[in-house]
Amino acid sequence: MTLIYAILIFTHLIGISQSKLQVGFYGQTCPNVETIVSGVVSEAAASNQNIAPVLLRLHFHDCFVQGCDGSILIENGETAERHAFGHQGVGGFEVIEKAKVEVEAVCPGLVSCADIVALAARDAILLANGPSYDVETGRRDGVVSDLSLAENMPDVEDSIQQLKAKFLEKGLSDKDLVLLSAAHTIGTTACFFMTKRLYNFSPNGGSDPSINPNFLPELKATCPQNGNVNVRLAMDRGSGEAFDRQILQNIRSGFAVLQSDANLYRDETTKRVVDSYFGILSPFLGTSFEADFANAMVKMGRIGVLTGSQGTIRRVCASF
Repeated sequence: MTLIYAILIFTHLIGISQSKLQVGFYGQTCPNVETIVSGVVSEAAASNQNIAPVLLRLHFHDCFVQGCDGSILIENGETAERHAFGHQGVGGFEVIEKAKVEVEAVCPGLVSCADIVALAARDAILLANGPSYDVETGRRDGVVSDLSLAENMPDVEDSIQQLKAKFLEKGLSDKDLVLLSAAHTIGTTACFFMTKRLYNFSPNGGSDPSINPNFLPELKATCPQNGNVNVRLAMDRGSGEAFDRQILQNIRSGFAVLQSDANLYRDETTKRVVDSYFGILSPFLGTSFEADFANAMVKMGRIGVLTGSQGTIRRVCASF
């Protein structure tokens, strides 16, 4: 009996260490977790109309450094990951922490901060009239936070080759690159990220020639040379508050705000992906932009996850 008992225990532990993400992971242990997170996100949105893109960006930045492990939330001094140059402007930490406090009150020590980030991003997309999708949960939290690990984040000034390589390294396809870049359909950026594109574009200086001539004066008026680099503008011209495919139409027409978005139309592979959502038969054949975006978000949420006996469950998201 002792041997059999030992085998059963060992088998159980192996099962834990090999467990994977699944929809409804907390169905038995914390069935109200999604309702709690959704409530906190809705409350935050009521007082901050920009919270949807903020929470979406937080999930992206978390997943692209060490995987979706909640490490970006940790605050352990000046060397913490969240202070990396590549994470400039990332926010939403207080929303995740509030959700964590409420979840801990009913399900102590059970739900990871990483899962709360993923759930909050989905809820934020939905608030912006984007697609709803099932979030796989079961992530555990990382215990390493180092700003040097965020040095290779995708950047607005990256070439299309650099962007494709960085996404491929995370197991994401060129199509995923286009779809996840289309998250820029909501939210704003700062003139700081526009300066080189408008006034010192490589290799010959001046403005990026891919900018539509009718759009260039508008951009320069908002972000004048030597002006306030903290002024913000919508990343999706004409539709910055609604989740839709307008961002892709802007990319096709030379109205992309960010250089990295414009670069998607400089490569044949990513150009075909962009164009695929505007064909005559595209509404009737294949999946929609919204469905494809949802699938890309689920795929991104699997990057480098810790599950089973890996990592930990942090009781406070900002600390170990």
